[in-house]
Amino acid sequence: MNYYSLNNPNHKVSFREAVMQSIAPDNGLYFPETITPLPASFYETITALTNEEIAFRVIQPFVGNEIPETVLKQIIQDTVCFDFPVIPVADNIFALELYHGPTMAFKDVGARFMSRCLEYFNRENDCKTTVLVATSGDTGGAVANGFLGTKNVDVVIAYPGGKVSAIQELQLTTLGANISALEVDGTFDDCQAMVKKAFSDADLAGMHLTSANSINIARWLPQMFYFFFVYKTLKSYNKPVILACPSGNFGNICAGMLSKRLGLPIARFVAATNANDTVPRFLATGTYTPNPTVATISNAMDVSSPSNFVRILELYQHDLKQLEQDFSSFSFTDAATLAAIKELYRENGYLSEPHGAVGYLGLQQEMPQQSGSIGVFLETAHPIKFADIVASSLNITLPVPEQIERILNKEKVSHKIKSYQELKNYLMKK
Repeated sequence: MNYYSLNNPNHKVSFREAVMQSIAPDNGLYFPETITPLPASFYETITALTNEEIAFRVIQPFVGNEIPETVLKQIIQDTVCFDFPVIPVADNIFALELYHGPTMAFKDVGARFMSRCLEYFNRENDCKTTVLVATSGDTGGAVANGFLGTKNVDVVIAYPGGKVSAIQELQLTTLGANISALEVDGTFDDCQAMVKKAFSDADLAGMHLTSANSINIARWLPQMFYFFFVYKTLKSYNKPVILACPSGNFGNICAGMLSKRLGLPIARFVAATNANDTVPRFLATGTYTPNPTVATISNAMDVSSPSNFVRILELYQHDLKQLEQDFSSFSFTDAATLAAIKELYRENGYLSEPHGAVGYLGLQQEMPQQSGSIGVFLETAHPIKFADIVASSLNITLPVPEQIERILNKEKVSHKIKSYQELKNYLMKK
């Protein structure tokens, strides 16, 4: 399997090269050269397969012969070693809970898969790789946990100061060892712009930089797994499935839509956003015009220029009408999000958090147009990560899971920066 740059289809690399480079020299995201649907027999027998077997069948064509089958199976086993429950919430509405991993966020899947791929690629050399990542919330903690102690890998996480939750910040600033955190005076988009600039900086060319953001294929592609797990769980209903994904950088929903290209029978995808509504406005007007990023209570989605949307456009040959046959996008205010958290808890007994609540709102917007369907919204993080918002809006006390309890008394260690030059200076001292 080769991957080409979305800025230059003639620039092609292997899976290994794409993982190690993260982004093409021309700043284009890598995209698979071929997407071959899985056979009908796979979907007919999917309920008899384990999650590990499903994940291997899904990802192996994208890895090719770059990683031996036995090693890839072990990587997958380490990646999907926790539960992905599909919880009934209301009539024909389910929640896919993606927060049962070590950092209680959906990004545990991609971070664990990528860290183990990188460890395999570095197994026989002493060349140090620096993983540079921007985070709007959960990516940082998942990457920090996934790469902690990985041989010959340093991790540098750039996050917007004051714009992630307290627990999210602790998860990415307290591990030490090979993990460093840079607290940026700015937004996530500023962090992401700095990271992208570093990859094209000739002065840093010898540093072996890569990224663990969803721009990296090894972070992006394994997110397909749980879309297949959903189908496996709901197949017996024999109804069209509408899937609503809270969307910030659009990597997660893009992985789902790539799954559909593999033949996964998901009827429709809904990208639910907060006030950062670049994509909903694009669908309405045909003009892609990011506005300045707005801070919201669903902070991990505070992204006004989502990197992965270009991959979604590539899946549909940049044909907006073709895209709209499978895809909708809606934005919601903080007030609507809080109301949804209350509704889910008081009417359905379901405890949600701001991002999942935005996904639920997207599902509510779409399902009246899709009669006879069942809907799934993604819960991308545990409510404890947003305890101040959830507990105060519901007037309850949230129990603290063990994964969170163990970091609450740890000391935050971060380096404050305001500019790309400060990031560059920090990297050059590594």
